[in-house]
Amino acid sequence: MKFLVDAQLPRRLALWLQQRGHDVIHTLALAQQNRTADLLLLAMANQDDRALVTKDTDFEITHELGQGPHKLLLITAGNIHNDELLEIFVRHEETLFRLLAQHTFIELSRSQLIVHR
Repeated sequence: MKFLVDAQLPRRLALWLQQRGHDVIHTLALAQQNRTADLLLLAMANQDDRALVTKDTDFEITHELGQGPHKLLLITAGNIHNDELLEIFVRHEETLFRLLAQHTFIELSRSQLIVHR
């Protein structure tokens, strides 16, 4: 699977996804790095068919309006330490990747995965 990890999330998450065999770009690898405009991230995710991993709820709106991203993983864990965030990903790893392969919008909170239709 291909991912684009947004600025509010740690580079460690991108590395963790890469270690699991995924094609991952973090905003820090882009020309504008963490200042990359949302419209550019949206265009990149759509063009490259990448799942956008973000905390930015604006992408929920664009997704629901049919503007993309084609796949959205919205992190709604609030302010969280990076170690705890990675622990949540590890805990839900198998189910998360299976659901992302089947659905276009997944929400990951501190305690659960939610499939949005």
